[in-house]
Amino acid sequence: MRLVFAGTPAPAVPSLRALLESERHEVVAVVTRPDAPAGRGRRLVRSPVGALADEHGIEVLTPRKAGDPEFLAKLTALAPDACPVVAYGALLPQAALDVPVHGWVNLHFSLLPAWRGAAPVQAAIRAGDELTGASTFRIVKELDAGPVYGVVTEKIAPGDTAGALLERLSVSGARLLVSTMDGIEDGTLRAVDQPADGMSYAPKVTVEDAHVSFTDPATAVDRLVRSVTPEPGAWAEFRGERLKLGPVSRIDAGQVDETGLPPGELRVERKRVLVGTATKPVVLGEVQAQGKKRMAATDWARGTRIEQGERLG
Repeated sequence: MRLVFAGTPAPAVPSLRALLESERHEVVAVVTRPDAPAGRGRRLVRSPVGALADEHGIEVLTPRKAGDPEFLAKLTALAPDACPVVAYGALLPQAALDVPVHGWVNLHFSLLPAWRGAAPVQAAIRAGDELTGASTFRIVKELDAGPVYGVVTEKIAPGDTAGALLERLSVSGARLLVSTMDGIEDGTLRAVDQPADGMSYAPKVTVEDAHVSFTDPATAVDRLVRSVTPEPGAWAEFRGERLKLGPVSRIDAGQVDETGLPPGELRVERKRVLVGTATKPVVLGEVQAQGKKRMAATDWARGTRIEQGERLG
């Protein structure tokens, strides 16, 4: 099939690469978000998907809006049979959805209808789900509500961060997307409406959402930190400044003084730094103070000279 692929960030790259390597399909163009400023010099940088397309000499389209008349005319001229989508990052108007014969087919990193929205992987970890996956579905006007072509499942490991889980899903999801394209071309695959039960939403995660509250139980603290690692990154306040936090470790009651610690209070030991929660303390992993490099919490604590009773808030 003639395909126009739409995607932007790194998790979409395995899918584009898999389609480029497929002998059955031809990617005639790529749609991605416009180049964005990055780094200290704030120079414009191509998206990861756009960069891969450039490497393969594929035309890259970067419309400000997918409803722009110029873009719609170009898309129509390309005459794609289908438009596979992975984390494109912009709304698609009906005028664009109507162009390809087989529609726009989205790879979404959840088991729909669970966790529709922008941040399904983060939401699954934060909620303590034990199983997640990826789904391919035909895009309709309602958010992530279209009929589903296929799914793959993935167990969520106890120490998974959003970054690690998304990396695995991007690979297995790429295989699913290619097989979905194959099935659509063969006429052997039919989309099935999503069930009405089990629907949940995963809105975009903000920096404020990543603020750790140590008045929550240890389990919730652990899940939150892992769910926002690496982006946007967990943080707490210390001495009036933000301290970035890497994943924490939970401990058993027998590994710490039974009196525990008040929520947020720090305790520096020889080989670890504890912080109190609403239940059991957790062990800080890596931290990063403002203007400093990321380092082990024990090294940070020695250099900071934490006083008794000081807290993260």
